[in-house]
Amino acid sequence: MESVCVSHVEDAVTFWGQAIGKIHDISKLSDSLARTCPKMNPVLATPDPDKIYGGMFTADKCWYRCKLQRMLNDDQYLATYIDYGNSEILNQASIVELPDDLQFPAFAQKYRLWGLQLQECNNIEQGLKFLNQLIADKQVSVQQKVTYKDGTIAGQVLHENIDVGEEVANKGFAEKCKNVSSPEGNTGSSVCGLKTPQWVSRKLERPPMREPKTLPVLSTINHKESDTWKEVNCGNHFTGPRVWSPDVNFGNTNKNDSRLLEENKLLKDERDSLIEKSNMLKSQINKLQLDLQKEKEVSEESIRDLEGNLQSAVGNKFNSLASKIEILRSVRCENANVHSEDDLLQAVIDVTEEKLVSPPSLSNLDETWEKYNLAQETIKYCSDVTKLSLLINRRDNIQQELLSVVDCFILEVDELPLDSRTADLKALLLALESVYGAPCDRKETDAVFDDFHKWKQTKMEQFKCVRNDTDNSLGALSSWFCSIKEFFDLSSEISLESSEVVCNIDELLDQVECHVSKELDVSLMEHDEADRQIIIHAYNRVVQCIHEELQLISLVVSKYSTSAEFKKSIVEWIDRSPNINQLMSVKKTIKGLKSQLRWKLVERSNMEDTDESNETILAELKEEIRTLRNTIFSEILREQEEYRTLGSLVLKWFPELPLIHPEAGILNYMNSGGLLFGSIERDLFDAEPMKELSSKRPLVRAEIENRMVLLKGYSVGVDTEEKVVERAAKYHQVWSSLKDDSGLMELICLFFCKADPVVYLIVPFYPEESLSAVQEKNTLMSHEILKVMSGVAQGLQILHAAGIIVGALHRNNVFALNREKGIIGDFDFTRDANQRSSITMVGFPHITAPELKLGHAATEASDMYAYGCLFLWLCLGNNNITMKQDGSPDLSQLTLDPKVKSLLSGLLCCGDRLCAEEVKAHECFQAGSVLYSSTSDEAAENTPADFA
Repeated sequence: MESVCVSHVEDAVTFWGQAIGKIHDISKLSDSLARTCPKMNPVLATPDPDKIYGGMFTADKCWYRCKLQRMLNDDQYLATYIDYGNSEILNQASIVELPDDLQFPAFAQKYRLWGLQLQECNNIEQGLKFLNQLIADKQVSVQQKVTYKDGTIAGQVLHENIDVGEEVANKGFAEKCKNVSSPEGNTGSSVCGLKTPQWVSRKLERPPMREPKTLPVLSTINHKESDTWKEVNCGNHFTGPRVWSPDVNFGNTNKNDSRLLEENKLLKDERDSLIEKSNMLKSQINKLQLDLQKEKEVSEESIRDLEGNLQSAVGNKFNSLASKIEILRSVRCENANVHSEDDLLQAVIDVTEEKLVSPPSLSNLDETWEKYNLAQETIKYCSDVTKLSLLINRRDNIQQELLSVVDCFILEVDELPLDSRTADLKALLLALESVYGAPCDRKETDAVFDDFHKWKQTKMEQFKCVRNDTDNSLGALSSWFCSIKEFFDLSSEISLESSEVVCNIDELLDQVECHVSKELDVSLMEHDEADRQIIIHAYNRVVQCIHEELQLISLVVSKYSTSAEFKKSIVEWIDRSPNINQLMSVKKTIKGLKSQLRWKLVERSNMEDTDESNETILAELKEEIRTLRNTIFSEILREQEEYRTLGSLVLKWFPELPLIHPEAGILNYMNSGGLLFGSIERDLFDAEPMKELSSKRPLVRAEIENRMVLLKGYSVGVDTEEKVVERAAKYHQVWSSLKDDSGLMELICLFFCKADPVVYLIVPFYPEESLSAVQEKNTLMSHEILKVMSGVAQGLQILHAAGIIVGALHRNNVFALNREKGIIGDFDFTRDANQRSSITMVGFPHITAPELKLGHAATEASDMYAYGCLFLWLCLGNNNITMKQDGSPDLSQLTLDPKVKSLLSGLLCCGDRLCAEEVKAHECFQAGSVLYSSTSDEAAENTPADFA
């Protein structure tokens, strides 16, 4: 007994099966086919019927091994899946070659129920359906009885102890054979009778079975044959299965009958093949006839069109030529004086042949300037006064040499058309950019100009040659027209022979049209990539040359300006040296005025102490004192003007002045940036103490030239005086860059008290305009807060850009001028940023950044934290705010404008904070922003009305 899994039922007595032991091999084969077949070549030539191919099963689009039984048409084959037994029609595209390692015997075996033959024809389908339901996709046991010549095994089949053959016979779908054929018999026709061609019952079925974990359950199968299938496979003359009737001599002539049956089968197959070929040839003949008819119709249509065109051939040709001549005349008119890239060619000529060269004396001027500057530096840092005279003499000699070189350079530059050349280059650059676009940054060399010239010359020669050909051919055509006119003018006395007139006009017209078309192509043709690259490289180099020449002109103009200033300034001092006589004279005048002022003050004091003082005389004395003070301040301003003049001379031409005249204090003035006033004393002011502002340092109010100022006193030591001047000078320099637009308070002047170790800083007096005073008196509205804090951000931006850290930004040194302009007030220059930050605990309780509380150094970020605290204080007033664990305010519970909250979130944090520049550009300060705030009902009383 052999255990078999039934894979396909062919008819009521025939089925295909796979040995149970081969199921796992079949599964591996399926995986191998899935990997191999998509990579293999499709079948193109006539297939070999003995060769195994890979076929894609229609139902599941998977690959299986198959043999091709026959070709049905040019693109379809009848294929049998050899590992399962079922068949279907496959398109040629669904069949591929298989490698040699997959060319091995089939797994499926054909079986036949022993001793049975098919019953009547009308029961074939019912018998197939019965056997299919009984054993399909199930495991059966087969006891082999005999093996036919084609390999079919006949045997007894059992399923679950049921004899399958007996069941089929009992149902009447088959009958027992009277004589059982021998093993040499033909499988295709049992001696028992009914024969159906094997391929008739092969249908489009379920996909071949994969490896089962349990035997599969039979699925519903549609065994109905389609009409198309029957027509293709059975032919036009198939009428169903035929019943063979045995004669009386059957038992004795079994062997002869078998041979006759085999011959009959071969003849039938040959007949079917011939019928199929005949049908195919008929189909091909019909197709060829249709194609011939179509070709005939197209040919006749072409002949009719050709005959119609021949009737108007000359007119059509002249119309076509005339149209092209009109286009060519327009093209030539537009390009009469301008050719492609002529503007770039002219630009190349401008920047190469007409460019300005640097003046010959420029290099000598640079060398002499370098020697002169070196001599000036040597004098500036000379510490030995005895050598100073020698250094000055050497400098003066170089100065004379420089003056001579400057004269030569100025004369050379005066001859150059710098202004007009600059204007031409800029106009040329604009014109080129409008045509060729923005240039790239790639550096080019002058070699690209050679390539451009060669390319341009080749193009021009080609264009000239094409235009000459066009003109010559048109001239020949015009001459022919003249000859034709004379020939057909019967009144003309000139007699021409027809052979002289009727030349090969078709060839002449073709030549004219060819040349005209070629010129149009050349004139209207777009540049290819190689041409564009040549043009781009040349254009980039032209732009580079323009910029280089403009830079040279700018350098020459700058050096010309410097040289002219040197010549103008030095001529005054060429035979003499500057002195400090005027300065000392002013100082002497100030000293005398101070002495007079002191006497007047003593006189006023004595008069005020006298009981019998005359009010009129006292009033006149006070007026004299006021006038005297104004006079002193005017002289001090004159003194500062002298200092500015001398300081300028020291910086530019005479660095030796502070060394020769140390008593003048020129270096002190210069080191302070013009901020230090040596002649001012505390007693010169009619000062009024400001007790409400003097809690930490002396603070008095005074008037200078009708301007109210504050005198802020700071205690200093010998070791801190220089630092105070340095810090104040740096602040003053930053303020001077933008002055009123800087967002900073002005420093008017700085002076040291002669009697006490105190430095006084004079600043403008802004009464009740600090943030603290403004908020206490009348809180700022939302739009006013935005304006004020925008100005403060501007001040921080300028200070931080100069490397100055405030460290003490709070509500008492930030001012809101006229409630709309915010500025940062001066700060204690006797301390550095860290020292200032350590005492900043006034006003808003959270003004100190968390990192400063941890002892870290003051930074720009800590200034921005203080700025954010001030901003938040202006929005909320003195309301209590919840603090996070990291020491920063918790903004999540506050109702603020989203833009404001975004800004404050970037400032009041412990990580990276916004810088002043980012704050200044924040959307919060854009037009239309509105601030509002609300923490509780009780807080509304301290919040600006338009915040709530």
